[in-house]
Amino acid sequence: MLIFEHSKVGRHAAAQAPTPTDNSVNIPKELQRTSDLGLPQVSELDVVRHYTRLSQKNFSIDTHFYPLGSCTMKHNPRVCNSLALLDGFINQHPLAPISLSQGTLSCMFDLQEILQDVTGLDAVSLTPMAGAQGEFSGIAMIKAYHEDRGDVERNEIIVPDAAHGTNPATAIMCGYKVKEIRTNREGNINIHDLIPLLGPQTAGIMLTNPSTLGVFEPNIMEISKLVHEAGGLLYYDGANLNAILGKVRPGDMDFDVIHMNLHKTFSTPHGGGGPGSGAIGVGKRLVPYMPTPYIGKDDSGYHYVNKQQAPKTIGRLSAFAGNMGVNLRAYIYALMLGKEGMPRIAEFATLNANYLMKELERIGFDLAFPTRRASHEFIVTLKKQAKQYSLTATDVAKRLLDYGMHAPTIYFPLLVAECMLIEPTETESKQTIDKFIVAMGDILRQAKEDIGVIKSAPHTAPNRRLDDAKAVKQPNLVWQG
Repeated sequence: MLIFEHSKVGRHAAAQAPTPTDNSVNIPKELQRTSDLGLPQVSELDVVRHYTRLSQKNFSIDTHFYPLGSCTMKHNPRVCNSLALLDGFINQHPLAPISLSQGTLSCMFDLQEILQDVTGLDAVSLTPMAGAQGEFSGIAMIKAYHEDRGDVERNEIIVPDAAHGTNPATAIMCGYKVKEIRTNREGNINIHDLIPLLGPQTAGIMLTNPSTLGVFEPNIMEISKLVHEAGGLLYYDGANLNAILGKVRPGDMDFDVIHMNLHKTFSTPHGGGGPGSGAIGVGKRLVPYMPTPYIGKDDSGYHYVNKQQAPKTIGRLSAFAGNMGVNLRAYIYALMLGKEGMPRIAEFATLNANYLMKELERIGFDLAFPTRRASHEFIVTLKKQAKQYSLTATDVAKRLLDYGMHAPTIYFPLLVAECMLIEPTETESKQTIDKFIVAMGDILRQAKEDIGVIKSAPHTAPNRRLDDAKAVKQPNLVWQG
């Protein structure tokens, strides 16, 4: 039921209404609304009950275990939210004079410095509003670099077969052809496949390390050397930065540009389409092309670096200076961790993943890469169970809801049959992980004894199993009163 369906003419909730005499916002009379907003007319109790009921139907990181691979769905410390909501931050207009914005700009400058240190790169811009926009800016900078040098024949970007779908999409959006490179049975890039792809047409390569297969690429320095010798640049997809935070720096692997999902690694709230932050770090080759504005500092204080100071920039990506609220939360999180805390994130994320991986293997699940140590995530393949018991990854995902747990990522990466990409993150306790192991064991046992129980799951969710194909092809998203 929608809130509009509770509406009755004459009902209202005065407690939350703005005071009509409030002069804190002076809107000229000619710009003030004269017609009704068309909002539902409901009591305060109606509103509270409606949205409380909705929240109870949702799975979220605040209420359930959420081992969504490649998404790093970890706890968001509330102190980060409360400090980012201080009056000096939330009441500051983005067009306020620089002289009145020094406190906020100093925080953003410090965050840029922290991220430079974490990534081992030379400069950082916080302006991308999401990971995909960070990707776009990274490839756009690579293109600007080659064009600035007159190297306009470079029209190909190399992308592994296990890459995020946004990688090839980004390359195409920037006008490049995509050349796919295979990964081998160990989850590594085949060097002998890479060499023939390299040449004067190569603009760069897009990599995630650890990869989306959950393993660290041991040949990364050789790959970097080969790509650079061919005249290409290396882009790092920072989706899996949580696995190496404080341990390995992309800059030390000779990457030229990285986007960082601050809403993942640096634990700011995400999901439901946003908000996000895809901050980018660049090596010395790409510094002139960074998207503006980013924060600079001189004798007079902090300031925005715009196109006038950075004439080769790829330009703006947002109306102002990125998602300030998300960046503030990431800054506070980084300060709380400090240099000592950041490596512990990678250590515990990796420990949790490897413990969970080995326990699932012990109770009968097959690993996609059984000879490899997991990074912060790993892949279970249900190929054998699908053949023996008709148990698919979708079936397991739906049945896990009955255990009060969200499913891992399923059917991604696409090259692993009946794939489940599992990431417990560092914020989950051993007790929670053990409950997940028990649930997975129960599901495997049920598949052997009575697959029908699983095929009809979930049994406890507000809705039973939907027709996924129909939901995609014929979504009903419009309400008409």
